[in-house]
Amino acid sequence: MAQQNRDIGITMGDPSGVGPELVAALIDIGPASALARSVIFADRIVLERAFTQRTGRRLPDTVEIVDRGLLSADQAVPGQPSEAGAQAQVGYLEAAAKYANSGQLAAIVTGPVSKTQCKRSGLDFPGQTEFFKSRLGADKVAMLFAGPVVNVVLATSHVPLTEVSANLGADGLATTIDLALAAMERDFGIDEPKIGVLGLNPHAGEDGLLGSEEADVIGPAIEAAAARHRGKAHFEGPLVPDAAFRREVLERVDLLVAMYHDQALIPLKLLDFDHTVNVTIGLPVVRTSPDHGVAYDIAGQGKARPHSFLTAVARAIEMSERRAQG
Repeated sequence: MAQQNRDIGITMGDPSGVGPELVAALIDIGPASALARSVIFADRIVLERAFTQRTGRRLPDTVEIVDRGLLSADQAVPGQPSEAGAQAQVGYLEAAAKYANSGQLAAIVTGPVSKTQCKRSGLDFPGQTEFFKSRLGADKVAMLFAGPVVNVVLATSHVPLTEVSANLGADGLATTIDLALAAMERDFGIDEPKIGVLGLNPHAGEDGLLGSEEADVIGPAIEAAAARHRGKAHFEGPLVPDAAFRREVLERVDLLVAMYHDQALIPLKLLDFDHTVNVTIGLPVVRTSPDHGVAYDIAGQGKARPHSFLTAVARAIEMSERRAQG
């Protein structure tokens, strides 16, 4: 049997967070077929320590690691973020982006990183979504969260709640919807998806009594999208946000469009924290990540749950294979 290409890039994330444990779990209990396709961007000394702590064994020789050699063991103490660790986590991303731009990767799965630690260390790092948008030359991207119950795309991403309305424009909402529809077909294999678009305000504005964004921006964007994608998608909304995640709604839609981060993530994490995956749509390659952060408070204690990370790997393989099939 011909050797399979190693076309799934995996970055370890913050070496002082739970990232090393997540990658160690993939090596230990993940599907052999996934590991055979993976190349891991990490510091071997850190990953070796995490794997040995988990299993009592050394890393298998079959694991392909691009060893960045950026850290010594004492520079990556679990739960103790450092400047060297901040530089390392960005270094793993840089290496993965280089591989992707050279055509060696069909997908990238990223371990959790800390934007705060990067900023404290003097690095100009906006976040992984924005990083790959820049490095991979994408024009527009959006954050989509794929779960076993529902998929949700964000109209705005990491902005303070006080700035959501100002960042919510007709053009941006149209772009988000267009990117999401393309992803539904290309990455999820869903033709003629059913899309529910949430309102921003309580009661979806209640006819302007509680806000005008539904009438001024969201409603017209839905009408324009329905006309633009006539026969290719079905839309409803603006939906009342506090009722949009009820079972009867989720059973009739393939995708929800949420107006801001917590409007989507609070119900999603309640529905299924362990199997919800962050997907960056709009990139030339698939990019997924677990739906949680670095978790310094439990790093190195054997408490990290690998389910979301393993699901992110499985999703990346599934989506990249669907893209390859055209």
